[in-house]
Amino acid sequence: MSPFARFGGLIAALVIVLDQATKWWILEGIMVPPRVIPITPFFNLLLTWNNGVSFGLFNNNNNLNALLLSLLALVIVVFLFFWLRKAENKRMAGGLGLIIGGALGNVIDRGLHGAVVDFLDFYIDAHHWPAFNVADSCITVGAIFLIFDSLFSPKPKQTKIEDQ
Repeated sequence: MSPFARFGGLIAALVIVLDQATKWWILEGIMVPPRVIPITPFFNLLLTWNNGVSFGLFNNNNNLNALLLSLLALVIVVFLFFWLRKAENKRMAGGLGLIIGGALGNVIDRGLHGAVVDFLDFYIDAHHWPAFNVADSCITVGAIFLIFDSLFSPKPKQTKIEDQ
């Protein structure tokens, strides 16, 4: 196992705790009753339920969505976990941990509520970005970490085999 795997696992655990804590806070403390809370001229807190995937794709209120999307997320998490076990540096392990934690945070929501709790609403004038949550943010940042890692990490030197 990679020496960085534990770091990625810790990141995943922290993401799950932070994600679930913020969702609990929104559901139990802030959005009782549900409402729009303006924070800045471009940001609101707004409770929405996402039955689909990122940015509301496949958000058609189909009862099978929660189960199918959770199963798909769990398959992806297993793949990412095996990748994490071979992580070559902290950036890769951190990125994988962010994605794993975010995916599991949203799976927990689907298990508890049948949909994902979204509450961060950014907008310009009347144009709103689809609402999202901490888990979604961590998945996005984790993907950016992995892209940066693939582009900017030193590559191992390849040895030439010379004809003898």
